[in-house]
Amino acid sequence: MIDKATLAAIRFGYGPPRAAMGGPADMLAALAGPDEMAARHPTFGFTDALPVLAQAADARKMLRQNPDDRKTYQAAVRAAAAMSESATRARFARALDAPDAFRERLTGFWADHFTTKARNAPERPLPGTLVHDAVRPHLTGRFEDMLIAATLHPAMLSYLDQVASVGPGSPFGQRRNRGLNENLAREVIELHSLGVGAGYGQADVRQMALLLTGLDATAREGFLFRPERAEPGAETVLGKTYDGDGVEPIKAVLRDLARHPATAAHIARKLATHFVADSPDPALVAAMTAAYRDSGGALDVVYGAMLNHPAAWEPVLHKARQPVDFLLAALRALGMTGDEMRKMARGPFLRMLLRPMALMGQDWEKPNGPDGWPESQEAWITPQGLGARIAWAMEVPGRLVTPMPDPPGFVQTALGSAADERLIWAAARAESIREGVGLVLASPAFNRR
Repeated sequence: MIDKATLAAIRFGYGPPRAAMGGPADMLAALAGPDEMAARHPTFGFTDALPVLAQAADARKMLRQNPDDRKTYQAAVRAAAAMSESATRARFARALDAPDAFRERLTGFWADHFTTKARNAPERPLPGTLVHDAVRPHLTGRFEDMLIAATLHPAMLSYLDQVASVGPGSPFGQRRNRGLNENLAREVIELHSLGVGAGYGQADVRQMALLLTGLDATAREGFLFRPERAEPGAETVLGKTYDGDGVEPIKAVLRDLARHPATAAHIARKLATHFVADSPDPALVAAMTAAYRDSGGALDVVYGAMLNHPAAWEPVLHKARQPVDFLLAALRALGMTGDEMRKMARGPFLRMLLRPMALMGQDWEKPNGPDGWPESQEAWITPQGLGARIAWAMEVPGRLVTPMPDPPGFVQTALGSAADERLIWAAARAESIREGVGLVLASPAFNRR
């Protein structure tokens, strides 16, 4: 039977190698401590990316004016792609080096909760900047602070077309005959806070959209509030009226949404579903919901309620590893370090990691919609996705690691007590080291968490 240390490493991290997760108290203490991985493998925020984003935006404008001159645009796009790739490498490097990878898994969860996607090549760095600016700093704080930071972030304003939303009664809207875009308002309510079917109506979405008018962002200035585009007067969302100038009414409605009982239930269920089971124990969800509600949305308290509940430690791995989790767990098991990840040449990085991940069904930072990636194992264990995992397991490890690990020992390194007798037997009798390692990585045991 799987022991608790192995279970913690797989369910809440990226697997046993180099894991030192301990029990709930140790995991929560590590989470409350210094963010060592962020210091060792730094990423960048929107302010850091502004020069590259501005250059790319200028080059795109020049290309529209002179379609025959593509060199400047191509150079700017390469710079934007390189910045985006460096952030991806750093995030992967953190997952590889973290002794306690719970912080990295939480970062991935919240990055998906506040999904953004670049609308075009010049904006490719934007999703990573939101993770740096809005997710990582608020990982153990109050949810309302993360919600405000994510909602007002240029990456979110761009992705959900808030930059195109204008109050129809505003001076700018009347002069230009421009109107609302409800995307951000709808997703803030349906996806980011209350959840679908939580007792709100279309009128609330529209009032929220009117309240959000004035929010803007550009590649040259970052976040902006444009009073001339804001709908004048008060708006009423969920029965409460919000009035005032600037972003304060917007922050007020976001705080109220974050503190709503429906948000407590939505966030609790989503966390439990991501980490524990596709259909989590109702008692676990109830305990996490109560912790959220009673603490005013203190996320560290919610994590504690999850980790200290017996249902979180059921010794059966119910979930399928998503492709990014599968690859990072495999690389950890193979012994790759964060420094090696960051030094990896671009060609192999694309060929052996990002492109195979897309074949497995998870095109990095390119989800199908603002609801992010699916959670159910049926979404990931498909004929095509499983075929891509098996192909990767059999073909790629030998190109990444020299010498390859001994298969019998590799079973224990990769899975610890989660390895079953049949897999141990098969790995020991594989015709080659390459095949033995591949069998472990392609096994049902390794693809569960």
